[in-house]
Amino acid sequence: MEHDLDTAEDPIALFNAWLGEAKTSEINDPNAMALASVDSDGMPNVRMVLLKGVEDGGFVFFTNFGSAKGRELLANPKAALCFHWKSLRRQVRVRGAVSQVTDAAADAYFATRPRGSRIGAWASKQSQPLESRFALEKAVAAHAAKFALGEVPRPEWWSGFRIAADEMEFWKDGKFRLHHRVTFRRSGESWEKARLYP
Repeated sequence: MEHDLDTAEDPIALFNAWLGEAKTSEINDPNAMALASVDSDGMPNVRMVLLKGVEDGGFVFFTNFGSAKGRELLANPKAALCFHWKSLRRQVRVRGAVSQVTDAAADAYFATRPRGSRIGAWASKQSQPLESRFALEKAVAAHAAKFALGEVPRPEWWSGFRIAADEMEFWKDGKFRLHHRVTFRRSGESWEKARLYP
């Protein structure tokens, strides 16, 4: 079965099966993932973001490229992800190289966002110092007026990243903390699978 650690050979199929189960059991955001990147001093940063899709073995999310994560990933295009589904007592870790999605893909996703979120993308100078909440509300109002009629286009600084899975580790809770851990490492066009001690 796709979701069985013992028999799975394709980690992407296994991940999709686990994510599908999480969608029926997690209270909020089963697609939430911790994203780790590294700044220019080599200091790691981690934050929660939302997975928007898995395409060709890559995990896709969208952000403001001027944000801390955007700047870090553009400067050092490697990242790690961690999904934790408490309701299922499961975790998946992913590591790999980062690339930008195409403009067409970013445009298509941006168009699906609620209008308020699209205006917010224009108004927010993400990760920059904010002098007051009023300043943010004023910027939102100004952009709402600017785009009062018609579509809200995607800002050029707002796009997506794709993390190509080179390594994936699946963790499942076990009795007496004797957990199940299986890793997959990309080897050419295939995957090498191994078990790990808990």
